[in-house]
Amino acid sequence: MHRIWLGRIYPWAGRYRQVNLIKDDLPFAAAAQVPQLMQAFEEGPLRRHTPCNFRTRDRVVEALSEVHVEFILIHPFREGNGRVGRILATLMALQANLPLLDFRPLHGRRKGDYFAAVRAGLDRNYKPMEEIFELVLNRTSSGALT
Repeated sequence: MHRIWLGRIYPWAGRYRQVNLIKDDLPFAAAAQVPQLMQAFEEGPLRRHTPCNFRTRDRVVEALSEVHVEFILIHPFREGNGRVGRILATLMALQANLPLLDFRPLHGRRKGDYFAAVRAGLDRNYKPMEEIFELVLNRTSSGALT
């Protein structure tokens, strides 16, 4: 996805980063560990939760939250990880027969809540991200997309 999206802009698009990254005092996975972590991500959370065709909304929210947090914590690319994470969440929502996700609730004052939810994932605590995805799904299902 990353290479398809950014390949015409960045020659390194789709390749795992070779530098360590930190954002707002949150260190992402060490660059040397990214290939192994991505393999574990694909064999673990991604395989467990896709296709995302669970019967209940709660189960879909759990799946979206775990996959999103784990992907963001790995942060496999130099740029575009948040957008790729949102695309992945949207694809999973479509698998669950939900509409395109509206991520506007994450802007403004909620952005800090989002980063706190990612940080909570360091302890495998996905509940804060579940609250974030509940906001997103509520906004999405309200039909407020413009």
